[in-house]
Amino acid sequence: MSADTYTGEATVGGPAAVRELPGLVVSKLAVGEMDNNAYLLRDVDSNEALLIDAATDAEALLRMIGDADLRTVVTSHGHWDHHRALPDVVAATGAVTVAHPADAADLPVPVERTVQHGDTVRVGRHSLEVIHLRGHTPGSIALLWRGPGDTGPHLFTGDCLFPGGVGNTQKDPQRFTSLLDDVEQRVFAPLPDETWVYPGHGKDTTLGTERPHLSEWRSRGW
Repeated sequence: MSADTYTGEATVGGPAAVRELPGLVVSKLAVGEMDNNAYLLRDVDSNEALLIDAATDAEALLRMIGDADLRTVVTSHGHWDHHRALPDVVAATGAVTVAHPADAADLPVPVERTVQHGDTVRVGRHSLEVIHLRGHTPGSIALLWRGPGDTGPHLFTGDCLFPGGVGNTQKDPQRFTSLLDDVEQRVFAPLPDETWVYPGHGKDTTLGTERPHLSEWRSRGW
């Protein structure tokens, strides 16, 4: 499936939505009763792979991984619905676990590598930038891949940014302001409208689609 036909549509129990980008294949699988998205990024040249959020249904995740050489599992944040399959996936693949230190203690297995804002995580020859977005949880992170040429950036946001708003901050004004400030300053300010957003649940979006609504989100408080 080419980038031109990829829509980001994935349903629980259905096949992964696959996007073929220059040198990198992104597979999106919806799993579990909370419609979590798990993303497999595979470097075409080396077959090395990275998984974002081993949410649940380890059998389905391992089928998606297939014969890819899974080296890394990044957990976007510490909420239970994003890491229930992590022990089984790590046991089956030997992949290194990665998360932000502020959420590391919430994971069901030890975090072998902690990452901070501005760090990078590699999958084959590709580099992903870590963006720390504080508010949904203390250690929520997004991963940014800057595609070559006119491919445009691709941003995996966990539960920090969705179509229509930022992630749940439990009606806490301080947490909401922190998250929206970080999303505005660390995502919308430096990145172009064509940046593709892959969230932790539901459908994809772009920064250009969401940018006109930032002031509305701040006014409504969620």
